[in-house]
Amino acid sequence: MTPMSFTSPFLIIKTGSAPTAIRDRFGDFDDWFRRTLGTQRFAYDVIAVDQGHALPDPVRTDDYAGVLITGSPAMVSSRLDWSERTAAWLAAVHERRRPLLGVCYGHQLLAHALGGRVGPNPHGRRMGTHRLSLLAADDALLPSGIDGLPVHSTHAEAVLETPPGARALASAERDPHHVLHFGNLSWGVQFHPEFDADIMRAYVQERRGILQAEGFDSDQLYQQVTEAKLGPELLDRFANLCDRPGGESHAVGT
Repeated sequence: MTPMSFTSPFLIIKTGSAPTAIRDRFGDFDDWFRRTLGTQRFAYDVIAVDQGHALPDPVRTDDYAGVLITGSPAMVSSRLDWSERTAAWLAAVHERRRPLLGVCYGHQLLAHALGGRVGPNPHGRRMGTHRLSLLAADDALLPSGIDGLPVHSTHAEAVLETPPGARALASAERDPHHVLHFGNLSWGVQFHPEFDADIMRAYVQERRGILQAEGFDSDQLYQQVTEAKLGPELLDRFANLCDRPGGESHAVGT
């Protein structure tokens, strides 16, 4: 068999890990993204910034097809040292017009890095499967016909004010900034496109005590979890916007 060759690696900025019980069953955040994006599509480099791993010079990101920032159990509003360093790095990478996608914590951190405001969601925790409301149908990241489609979420903070120049592409109940285009080739999604239904159910089970203490019906949230096919399709579209073999770049408007 001919060895597989990759033109450009893909960079995953890992900002935390899944709870141990979930990790033991399904692997960790970076595993889920590799599986969904495709293990044969890119070679992957993973940098665990929450563990103190060093980020490359932003200029070196020109060597990557794209950059993705994961979710985290941390809170952007805590302004942890590693998080603030990563935010400054993301702002520099954004200016280089590299393809960037922030997911959950990554979505919030990118908004913070570019001048937005992030904090506790005034409407409280969001957990489980819910539905998107499309606000803009002309963006390269989003497939057509997504209005009302289910997505998976688990988060307590949100983007409260968007950065200058950012555009809201989709909202969700209690979150008007659920999908953002930050300009250049940078996007953020508050939901988890890497979750499948089994992972989402495992999160509801893992957070059962917290959910009940906050007045949620965890059994109902568990039963309402459905498959969310938009997630893998969105990640596939982001991969298509990254540099392709031979150096061709699929640029979109700012």
